[in-house]
Amino acid sequence: MIATLLAVLRKELLETVRDHRSLASSLLMGPVLGPLLFVFAMSLSLKQSVTSLDDAQPVTVAGADHAPHLVQHLRQQGFTVTLREGAAAEVPGWIEEDGELVVLLVPEGVGERLLAGEPAAVTLFADGSNNKADRRANRVRAAITGYASGLAAMRLQARGVSTTLMQPIVVDEVDLSTPTSRATLILGMLSYIILVVTLVGGLSLAIDATAGERERGSLEPLLTAPVPREHLIYGKVLASASFMAIALAIVMVTLGSSIHRVPLEEIGMSANFDVRVGVLLFAVTLPFVAVGASLLTVVASFTRSYKEAQTWLGIVLLVPTLPIAIAGVLDVRASAPLMAVPSLSQHLLIQGLLRDEPLPASYVAISVASTLALGAALTWLAGRLYRREKILG
Repeated sequence: MIATLLAVLRKELLETVRDHRSLASSLLMGPVLGPLLFVFAMSLSLKQSVTSLDDAQPVTVAGADHAPHLVQHLRQQGFTVTLREGAAAEVPGWIEEDGELVVLLVPEGVGERLLAGEPAAVTLFADGSNNKADRRANRVRAAITGYASGLAAMRLQARGVSTTLMQPIVVDEVDLSTPTSRATLILGMLSYIILVVTLVGGLSLAIDATAGERERGSLEPLLTAPVPREHLIYGKVLASASFMAIALAIVMVTLGSSIHRVPLEEIGMSANFDVRVGVLLFAVTLPFVAVGASLLTVVASFTRSYKEAQTWLGIVLLVPTLPIAIAGVLDVRASAPLMAVPSLSQHLLIQGLLRDEPLPASYVAISVASTLALGAALTWLAGRLYRREKILG
């Protein structure tokens, strides 16, 4: 059996290596470009967020003469104030010309109402569908709220009332999170990317070794060889698993060399991803390749052509990652029962390593055992399926 497995493994690996297009798709497009695009997108997003917080925010004020102290407060808060005269009916036209424009309209009588201690209304115009305008409007709104709170405190003091009466309860917040644990809020998609790219690494080989050979007519003579058919299929599963393991290793190297380019430190976070963590991530994810390779082989056994296999296996790629999406929505935490669910257990272990949390040995053992057990069951099923005579039809 070992000799058969090694012979089939060597055959499949050589054929895949000779096919430069499949090789590039398995070991370059996914494992390298996928993580790099993720890191680039995260870096760009964080840099824009940090820049928007640091840069002076522009705001256009109409009717500034009616509340000069409010305008001065906005300038002191770091806003670049542009004065412009116009009525409320004209403001939508201004924003239509410039979608990023944020306009604060101060109507007549605001100053007099404030001096009289009466409520005064101002109008804030912005295009909520424009992300930049929406962020600017939120900052202007926060500045106005701060100005109003200051006025309220001064009114109380002028009437001999202590401002502490307005704060019967004072909440002191203590954030017990660490920079690495906060970073998982940004890097939460990392486990999804790792598992998907790992599956994609063996996708082409799994299709070509089953549906591809059937379409070319080379599967029938191969299965008529004087060895048990299931041994041949086990060799094909082993070949797919080997490519997935290689893809997983490349993903870890790519992430390890690029993840520190994400400017997490600028927002008080830190990526816990060094060589040790990379090796541990590889180790806890490696059992998943057994499930991925066997699952793809089982599904490919029901297809008749390479194109049909691509269609079905593209959908199947979503199945192992579905528990991860559910865990993200429900904010699931690691527990012994959940460690028995393949893909979900790898996700939870990856999250724990990125948070630099201690991983109970029992959790790791349950994850490895359950994942390998499912992989073995699917591999056995693939062997049984290929013992059918109609598999050649």
